[in-house]
Amino acid sequence: MEQIYTIPVNEAFDAAMNTPGSGCPICALYRKLEVAELDIILGASMMEPDIRIRTNREGFCEQHFVRMAAKQNRLSLALMLESHLDSVKELMQDPPLSAPGDKPSKRIAALEGSCYLCNRIEASLSRMIDTVTLLWQTDEEFRRKLDAQPRFCLPHFRRLTEAGRQRLPKKIFPAYYRAVKSVTEKYLDKLRGDVSWFCKKFDYRYDAEPWYDSKDSIERAVAFLSAKDITLPRKEKRNEN
Repeated sequence: MEQIYTIPVNEAFDAAMNTPGSGCPICALYRKLEVAELDIILGASMMEPDIRIRTNREGFCEQHFVRMAAKQNRLSLALMLESHLDSVKELMQDPPLSAPGDKPSKRIAALEGSCYLCNRIEASLSRMIDTVTLLWQTDEEFRRKLDAQPRFCLPHFRRLTEAGRQRLPKKIFPAYYRAVKSVTEKYLDKLRGDVSWFCKKFDYRYDAEPWYDSKDSIERAVAFLSAKDITLPRKEKRNEN
């Protein structure tokens, strides 16, 4: 199954390796999957009965509700919400002989922790991460490509490590782990230095010193720690000259 993901994985690792300032290639794969799934769900598949059954059952997380609402095809979202709200109405009904509110509370709690799009994206991303271990094991060129990556964010470092431990032979895993860890630690050391320098720049004694690479160090640190990009409000940046 992982063989079909070798092309997108190689493309993401090539782009990260060859583009200055690139981020984690697994994050890039996630973003690409998310864009594709948003386009699919707001397209023709939205009208397919089996898809509608799943979206009614699984719902969407806050992030993906916001992403869908920001798209141009708001009618598709409205049609999907129409049937989803009907299913929510059913969730709220108390079964005979049950304690009032007990079943609806449990059903709604399960719905709050579920997202159709997250589940779809995760299924593909998990296979792509497994593909990284497969390529590293079988392709010498890919090993060099992995060594040349600018960084892996912390959550994806963990997932790459876990996938390697599960899928690689025990004799091979330590070398794979060292390669993934080396990329991550190299970036982490640079990031720590940039954040420290950012802090120093608010000390008057460093006022005349240049910012070097520290101006966006907060955003990069959050992205590294959470695998999520952030944009700070301008007022928090105005003293960074």
